[in-house]
Amino acid sequence: MDYVIGIDLGTSGVKCLLVDENGVILGSESCRYTPEFGSNGYVEQEPSVWWENTKEAVKKLLNKFPEAKNNVKALSCSGQMHSSVFLDNDGNVIRKAILWNDTRTTKQVNEIYEKTGGLDKLLKMSYNKALEGFTLPKILWLRENEEDNYKKVNKVIMPKDYINYMLTGKIATEVSDAAGTLLFDVKNKVWSKELADILNIDISILPEVLNSTDVVGTVKDEMSNELCLKKDAVVIAGGADNSCAAVGNGVLKKGQAVVSIGTSGTVVAYLDDISAEVTGDIHLFNYSIVNSLYAMGCMLCAGESLNWFKRTFAEDKSFEDLNVFAEKSPAGSKGVVFLPYLFGERCPYSNSDARGVFFGISGETGFGEMVRAVMEGVAFGIRDLFELVNNFTDVKEVFITGGGAKSDVWGQIISDVLDRELNILNVEEGPSFGAAVIALVGAKIVGSFEEAMNKSVKIIKTVKPGNNKNIYCEFAKVYKALYEANKDNFKLLQEKLRR
Repeated sequence: MDYVIGIDLGTSGVKCLLVDENGVILGSESCRYTPEFGSNGYVEQEPSVWWENTKEAVKKLLNKFPEAKNNVKALSCSGQMHSSVFLDNDGNVIRKAILWNDTRTTKQVNEIYEKTGGLDKLLKMSYNKALEGFTLPKILWLRENEEDNYKKVNKVIMPKDYINYMLTGKIATEVSDAAGTLLFDVKNKVWSKELADILNIDISILPEVLNSTDVVGTVKDEMSNELCLKKDAVVIAGGADNSCAAVGNGVLKKGQAVVSIGTSGTVVAYLDDISAEVTGDIHLFNYSIVNSLYAMGCMLCAGESLNWFKRTFAEDKSFEDLNVFAEKSPAGSKGVVFLPYLFGERCPYSNSDARGVFFGISGETGFGEMVRAVMEGVAFGIRDLFELVNNFTDVKEVFITGGGAKSDVWGQIISDVLDRELNILNVEEGPSFGAAVIALVGAKIVGSFEEAMNKSVKIIKTVKPGNNKNIYCEFAKVYKALYEANKDNFKLLQEKLRR
């Protein structure tokens, strides 16, 4: 039997998944690491940390399943988007990678808008607005602040591309990660020479761009020996984490989308093309399925809102306890509305000054209403994202995943707020499983994404909207009005705190 390994290279750890030729998950192994947080919003990581931990996880995984040793036909990697690895002419790392959640580049973001002529002109070149987390501002920062290091740069790649490079010796990326750099022409699937020229960036520092299912290369002999991989094992290009997560959660064709309630919250939908007006309110990226795209809305604080509430007000209670309190409270939380902007917001407002709010607290408000209001506030944020995504495609089938999907009461609230059925799959592995599916297709072990998913993946539960959907339709209007009423105060408050 042939096997594949799907690797998810995250911000705080790497997870490796062993999958057989029938798409059945046999087991997984993880290794943890910690990014380096500095002052002024700096977040960095030595790429060698990713590599050593990836090797360790693969070894541990194959030691658990000796029958798979030397029978792994392909590997594929999902990775954190936007983070930047700088390589010199010899393929050596020049400095620590600057990660996606590093916020040092506000000056460079403003510079991009100034030199390109504003948002509308930038959108025509890249289909996405400039954000501090993207790769392009990081390249500009390096040029402006570390001139000697910038002069050494031969290639800029993303984290999962570095793992592929260490496995094969080949430098390349693929469309879904390239789209997250802001230097990629999403429509034509090529690097934007126009944008690079405007910003005086030598386009040769950008790697070759493949499709997600293309072969990067064969695993080097020394790596085959060290990791107990098949001698002719291939490395498939893989994909950005959100793209792989969508694949792993069944988003394979037009009309499908996945809602994810993790630390952050996302709505990702399949697109055949970009036909609606591009405003920059959501991300439009190339997808891991060939000749397709996806629309993604992202809110910064979804599951983390409930985590924050628990550690701040209910440290002695379990999440199961919180679910019970929320379930016993009425829809609308007796008039309490929560804005989940604890760390600012990305979509739809792109406002780093926004902050969390409890509104409508009265003498009747109890602990349960506060818990339920947090869940409802996150659901209203997901509704905002869903409305934006639905501008680009008519979503008919919705999957839900992440920690929030494990809560019956929260899942029901989200279904009611969206007025949509939500399907839960028997697979919870997300990006690592998506990467494994890409490996199965790329190595031609299966003929299509549908074949790979149909063999082992099924819907185990469907959450249907209940009687509260009309109540939530009215409360969603209050939720939106609260942001508009407070956005100037958010800015004023943060200005005072920065003094």
